[in-house]
Amino acid sequence: MGNSLLALLIQKCESHPDYGRYTELFNRLDPSAPPQIELVHRAAPPILNCGKKLGIFSGSFNPLTLAHTRMMEETIVKYQLDELLLLLAKANVDKVVFGLPLAARLLTVKQYAKSRQAFSVGVSSHGRYIDKVAALKSIFPPDTEFHFIVGYDTLVRIFDPKYYTDFHTELRELFVSARFIVANRAEADIKTIASFMAQPEVRQYASYVSSILLPDAYAYMSSTEVRELLACGETIEHLVPPSILSMLDL
Repeated sequence: MGNSLLALLIQKCESHPDYGRYTELFNRLDPSAPPQIELVHRAAPPILNCGKKLGIFSGSFNPLTLAHTRMMEETIVKYQLDELLLLLAKANVDKVVFGLPLAARLLTVKQYAKSRQAFSVGVSSHGRYIDKVAALKSIFPPDTEFHFIVGYDTLVRIFDPKYYTDFHTELRELFVSARFIVANRAEADIKTIASFMAQPEVRQYASYVSSILLPDAYAYMSSTEVRELLACGETIEHLVPPSILSMLDL
């Protein structure tokens, strides 16, 4: 049953009028070229003036879960964001493509976002945050504030030298251009986040990092759990937004 449900979701996506166009879009994105972001859905109204706040939630969304949606809903209110961009990267660092095809993930994310006025959806050619910032600057007005929404595991990766050509220079450039809003996860509470940012090698950037507190029910939730339940034929209604359930006719 689980495999058939996953297959059904993919089949529903593949039959959608936009699926072919989204597949071609991902094929066009070149991770070896300069960083590029293309928007497939815009907030109404979008950011048009300088000095506005853009939240960016870049994830694999394999699939989108209620933990993802709770993070976005909490952040957009707490930090008074003017627009929130859900961003799916063609090349995510340390993540190979499995589960839902990229075009299917993009469709499910757009299904969620299209009924939310302040939400936009886009795709990125690159996975590194420093590259995403470069691409975002070419799309949004000057002095737009970029606020990336991340989990603790992503925060740790941001400070890993292996993802940089020139670690200190690129890291300084990243934090000059963006701030990070970090959500607690099952393995990392708010104190863990604070302790990490207090380390000598990263504490100079602590003022650029803030947090949101997810209730335990959301902190322990993951896309991996959703895929495992599908494989076992178990219900996923308590883990994914109604927009995904509607695609499965559940």
